[in-house]
Amino acid sequence: QVQLEESGGRLVQAGGSLRLSCAASANTFGTYAMGWFRQTPGKEREFVAGFSRTGSRYYVVDSVKGRFTIARDNAKNTVYLQMDSLKPEDTAVYYCAAAYTSTDYAYSEAADYGHWGQGTQVTVSS
Repeated sequence: QVQLEESGGRLVQAGGSLRLSCAASANTFGTYAMGWFRQTPGKEREFVAGFSRTGSRYYVVDSVKGRFTIARDNAKNTVYLQMDSLKPEDTAVYYCAAAYTSTDYAYSEAADYGHWGQGTQVTVSS
């Protein structure tokens, strides 16, 4: 069982940057594919970016490509989401997720992930 804790969310002006962190408790962090999702009230959770368990494969959704980058540090059991050129439409609760897997795929469906953090609020003001 892995526990996830996100941090780094706050209020920021449009055009600004934030870096979200997700710390995982598992000593077997390298057996989990990791993902970032976001959700706004009344909408489904939306995939943002994800890494395979080794970090050799990753996927970033088109709507944030070129503005958001992800990083994974297996030695620190941590994944990061660097968000630049933020827009008001990026306002959401951002969730970190983990999927225990023996494959080296990056997953983009929420149903593929069995472990979730509590979320961190990102608010981008115009």
